[in-house]
Amino acid sequence: MTVKFTIAVFEGDGIGPEITAPTVALLDALADSAGTYSFDFQPLPAGAAHYAKTGESLPASSLQAARKADAILLSAMGLPDVRYPDGTEISPQIELRKAFDLFAGVRPVRVPPGGETPLKLPEGTGIDFVLVRESTEGLFHTQGQGEVTEDEARETLLITKATCEKLFAFTFKLANERKAQGRGTGRVTCVDKANVFRAFAFFRKHFDAEAAKHPGLTADHAYVDATALWMVQKPWEFDVLVTENMFGDILSDLGAGLMGGLGLAPSADIGLHQAVFQPCHGSAPDIAGQARANPFAMILSAAMMLDWLGLKHGVEAMSRDATRLRQAVDIQVATRTDVTADLGGSASTAQAAQAIGKLLGC
Repeated sequence: MTVKFTIAVFEGDGIGPEITAPTVALLDALADSAGTYSFDFQPLPAGAAHYAKTGESLPASSLQAARKADAILLSAMGLPDVRYPDGTEISPQIELRKAFDLFAGVRPVRVPPGGETPLKLPEGTGIDFVLVRESTEGLFHTQGQGEVTEDEARETLLITKATCEKLFAFTFKLANERKAQGRGTGRVTCVDKANVFRAFAFFRKHFDAEAAKHPGLTADHAYVDATALWMVQKPWEFDVLVTENMFGDILSDLGAGLMGGLGLAPSADIGLHQAVFQPCHGSAPDIAGQARANPFAMILSAAMMLDWLGLKHGVEAMSRDATRLRQAVDIQVATRTDVTADLGGSASTAQAAQAIGKLLGC
């Protein structure tokens, strides 16, 4: 029996459509090969270019369709010269996070042993940890609504008990899953600034309350500045880290740097019911239309979507295909064959994606 999934697709701005098309094609090919699942992809309008034409960044009809979908695949969004009247960027992805309460921003950081990284790793050592970023509150709480006068500007940081409880339950569940899969040590680190801010002492208190429910895991704390240092000095020691919205925003880009750049950085924003999967990088309008964009972060985000759907609906073939997708990207990056210019190659966007398909036999 074939299980069919409806996927809302936001093709995005700039290079967005160029990396979305081959990713959707790969997903269709994998589904055809597996024979146990299939997709109904529904393209939906949103983004900076749409806002420039219509005055809407995320139409109500798109939001409604996304809410009904089984998952949301979202490409790079935003254009530097298209902004709201207050000067902030067009960010439908943030609107989706708030509308669907996608409280858990999941940012994997992976470098297989022997893989390319700016760091000098010990022989035979790789990097495989996950940063979980709270994605609806924190310093992003008053986005677009901060108070600005001639003399001062204010933004409000918000951390609530309800979101903390959901976030930490998700994080410890993820650590348990990674440990069961042999991918993690079962260590969960709360990244905060509890020595300075009462809000982060509150954050840490609720982390500790959830940690007490998981005696089979190791829970510890780290200040965000020390974490940034250790991500450079000894990233192989981390397993799962959880932190506030702004801290997570910054540390996730540092994690992308460890992998060799944003072109290899996938992400997911996950709630109790919906989930959005998207690359961490921007829309790169300077290379749009030139077939130079790296599709790997988008492909790896699609692999995360397969994993999430497979676990949620009990479709083992989807989880297997997610692993195969990641392994194919690892091989291509390691051999530096059929990769785009940002990874030192000369392949086009389509050629890089097609090479992944060949490795997968589809």
